[in-house]
Amino acid sequence: MDASVQTASTTNQSAALANASKVKMRGKNVNVFYGEKQALFDVDLDVRKHQVTSLIGPSGCGKSTFLRCLNRMNDTIDVCRVQGDITLDGKDIYDPSVDVVELRARVGMVFQKPNPFPKSIFDNVAYGPRIHGLANSKTELEAMVVTSLQKAGLFEEVKDRLDGPGTGLSGGQQQRLCIARAIAVSPEVILMDEPCSALDPIATAKVEELIDELRSNYTIVIVTHSMQQAARVSQRTAFFHMGNLVEEGETDDIFTNPNDKRTQDYITGRFG
Repeated sequence: MDASVQTASTTNQSAALANASKVKMRGKNVNVFYGEKQALFDVDLDVRKHQVTSLIGPSGCGKSTFLRCLNRMNDTIDVCRVQGDITLDGKDIYDPSVDVVELRARVGMVFQKPNPFPKSIFDNVAYGPRIHGLANSKTELEAMVVTSLQKAGLFEEVKDRLDGPGTGLSGGQQQRLCIARAIAVSPEVILMDEPCSALDPIATAKVEELIDELRSNYTIVIVTHSMQQAARVSQRTAFFHMGNLVEEGETDDIFTNPNDKRTQDYITGRFG
């Protein structure tokens, strides 16, 4: 083999290995059906470690459907059928041997509307560590709760009322409580389905700051209707349209120099 060709081949292999090592989750040929209706068509998408990936697109385009595939939340919908391959650290999450409860501890989720349990602030955050048996003592559990609230940027605001109801907090505080609850079980990936859509601008800014801080320890995927939010918080953006992944890339490139006219039209407000 010609030396230059061999060098190029080695370089390509090294680049492929380097890229693979950056991938936390991977979707390949993902198709999703609700009964007879197909919601996703042959989606290929890599989710990179310690980055925020935004999924954008018009309502009903499949972005939340794809998000729910990543921790098998679609399993809870009787008529939903998922085809294709989705891996976490290279392992198939739909393999029959996978424990779904354990998977959802590794891939946590924060929903559109804050949904604290009707329990105290402390018990909301302690819930996951308790059911997964992560704490060996009361002291250890308390430390986990405090650490999670600190990571969620909420501890200073609630430290004097940990026995008070989680439902008594403001909307923005409730959403940060739900984020604290998600990170209390030490997930590797956090999925967020429009986490700021029910919040005012000040609460939204706090959650966005938090997302930026959390990515040093977690891989984050966020569905958002706000393109400004996607531009502010994410390193990579994927644009969905009518069940298809139109394009995906670095956020700056998607917003300033998209490859597909549909992306350009959506970003400039011509449709959606």
